[in-house]
Amino acid sequence: MAVLPPKDPEMAADDFVVSTGKLPPTERIQELISDAYERFRHNDDGENAPQYPALTNAPRNHFGICIASVRGLVYAAGDADVPFTLMSVAKPFVLALVCQEIGVDQVRRRIGVNSTGLPFNSLAAVENGDGHRTNPMVNSGAIATTSLVPGDTLEAKWTFLLDGMSRFAGRRLALNEAVYASASATNHRNQSIVHLLHDLDRVYFEPKAALDLYTRQCSLEVSTRDLAVMGATLANGGVNPVTGERVVQARLCQRVLAVMATAGMYETSGDWLYDTGLPAKSGIGGGIITVAPGKGGLGTFAPPLDEAGNSVKGQMAARYLSTRLGLNIFASKPAK
Repeated sequence: MAVLPPKDPEMAADDFVVSTGKLPPTERIQELISDAYERFRHNDDGENAPQYPALTNAPRNHFGICIASVRGLVYAAGDADVPFTLMSVAKPFVLALVCQEIGVDQVRRRIGVNSTGLPFNSLAAVENGDGHRTNPMVNSGAIATTSLVPGDTLEAKWTFLLDGMSRFAGRRLALNEAVYASASATNHRNQSIVHLLHDLDRVYFEPKAALDLYTRQCSLEVSTRDLAVMGATLANGGVNPVTGERVVQARLCQRVLAVMATAGMYETSGDWLYDTGLPAKSGIGGGIITVAPGKGGLGTFAPPLDEAGNSVKGQMAARYLSTRLGLNIFASKPAK
């Protein structure tokens, strides 16, 4: 078993240094978002998620793009206000909330942070992972993360989660009952995962309740506009730039974004980072959240997915906008 790094030393507030940057002027942002929408909206590649009937039958022509800046400005094109369910896009926000409660070191020790290189619902990743840990962006690690949400009962944990996720979005979110029922009735793979986690002592609450809580968080209904604001909150050091409310501590955001960068797009995370240079998280509901630290959040929504479970048009839009809006965190120019 690999030796874990030592516990992080505390830093004084004055020692916490961040990178900075800014988005282009407002007119340019709106122009590029509208251009991306027109360029990719007729693409018909990919298939809707087969896992749950409620997702399989979703209209495949929906396509929304939205950017929220760290200054609270919001720019949108297409179906940015059409509701859909978070699915796995919930994972980084639950991770942030749990890190806030138990600390980043406990999360690494109990969940893991390394990419698996395997599909998001892999059992082999748990069986073969170091100490049977994976990471919070795949189903096994996400269920384990959710089981660590504070509260003595399922409902207490759900109240905590719903409140925290709503603060990220800047409005009260609601459960999509139809998707929740559909997922609960057909999530056989996740049932296998949570039983395996229980056998290996890697789930930290009653397994059936932990899975139910995870299914609920995935079934929260959002819009592309919500995704952009949620992403901008991570980009803005944990402060929602629209409401001005601090949701989590600034130092936690960089850890969440690091895991998103290495595992947020599942086994294609390397290709994604190579192309966009940005942390992101996708969900089988068709949403993708992309974060440019210090600049803002990009939300996209389009149900058809590629074989890895990532929205086809969402990826196209993010690649296009990353370059033209100067979002890539690895991009630089020679100093003058």
